[in-house]
Amino acid sequence: MNTLTDTGKCIRGITEVKQNKITGIADLVYIMLSFHRVGCLFQRTRRQIRVPMIPYRTVQSVAAFNEEIRLPVTNFKLHKLESGPSAEASLTKADALIYYRQMKMIRCMEEAIWDLFKSNHVRGQSHLSTGQEACAVGMFAALKPGDAISCSHRNHAWAYLKGLSPHQILAEITGRITGSSKGKGGSMHLYRKQTNFFGGSAIVGSQVPLGAGMALAMKRQKRGNISVAFYGEGAANQGQVFEAFNIAKLWDLPVIFVCENNQVARNSEAHRTTACTEFYTRGDYIPGIWVDGMDLLTVREATRWAAEYCRAGYGPIVIEMDTSHLHGHAISVANYDALQISDDMASKDPITKFLHQLLKNQPCFADELKEIDEIVASEMEIAVEKAKNDPEPDESETFTEICTTWPDQRKIRGCDAFSLHQS
Repeated sequence: MNTLTDTGKCIRGITEVKQNKITGIADLVYIMLSFHRVGCLFQRTRRQIRVPMIPYRTVQSVAAFNEEIRLPVTNFKLHKLESGPSAEASLTKADALIYYRQMKMIRCMEEAIWDLFKSNHVRGQSHLSTGQEACAVGMFAALKPGDAISCSHRNHAWAYLKGLSPHQILAEITGRITGSSKGKGGSMHLYRKQTNFFGGSAIVGSQVPLGAGMALAMKRQKRGNISVAFYGEGAANQGQVFEAFNIAKLWDLPVIFVCENNQVARNSEAHRTTACTEFYTRGDYIPGIWVDGMDLLTVREATRWAAEYCRAGYGPIVIEMDTSHLHGHAISVANYDALQISDDMASKDPITKFLHQLLKNQPCFADELKEIDEIVASEMEIAVEKAKNDPEPDESETFTEICTTWPDQRKIRGCDAFSLHQS
């Protein structure tokens, strides 16, 4: 793409709106996005990782940008609730392209991690969410920026949505100093305090009581924010999960407990390990909603409703996301690539499903979607190359940042009882 040509198009678009006079909020949004586009185009000349979120053609006219379509969502199942989310969702063209771009970026990033693992650039465990993109993107669209997130080990999508760049995530997973935690945390410990993203957890189910604790903080701060705690169906039988349910209900904490049920807990199907597989009812005294986790708009509407429920002071709620990932449990599993899901499950791919929804209702989306595919591929290619070539952390970083406060005279024990290191 020609940077100067694209910049000229953006500037001409701004001029056209100004000449016709600003008539409302849509015009203001259009101008803001156009200026953002110009800035991003100049950044690309400096080979920055971030690129425009919305292509030029998306905002050619305010009318097209603001156009709204209404689409049906998948039916919900309710537990201890008399009413639930809306059976219909509205969608603007701008939102549709943003959601599509986010899902494509997450999919490309997960595939890039798998390729990096195969080329020996990633060591150890890494759990991908390929096929579960609608869960993260749909929920993110319905939450407020200050809402807190605590994830399981499958946390790359939320790290990206909560503000980490693809390069920061890939660099962290490949153990580079430019990673979000200087390459010391790895795949399961991505983190961004500025946006209340409290990362993943390698201990099964441990993020659920953490989410309840963050909800207590949210309630005391009285800022209208909530906490969202994710866990898989394999963690649903953990004792600490039920302890978190109990205290959250007892104190009416504003927390959404999200069970991402991808049908297979590591290598065991849920019906072989769990007496009750209706996970949205497992909170017992806590209301619950079953959601089609492969449909982005269904996820968004369910999350929007649940978030309003929590913010209104009614306490916690459980959401079961019925989803699936398109590969095995973790990339370190020897036959990971061979663990492809059946054709029937692959046909439920959330990105393909969303793409068909858009093209069926708005065929004019085709050019914008193609442009997004090109931008995402280009950005990911740059991020991968940088992650491969960035330096690894120095040995001196091994014992740093272990504690937030540490007396100067205290030292950290090394690999044996006789070596001490300054923190």
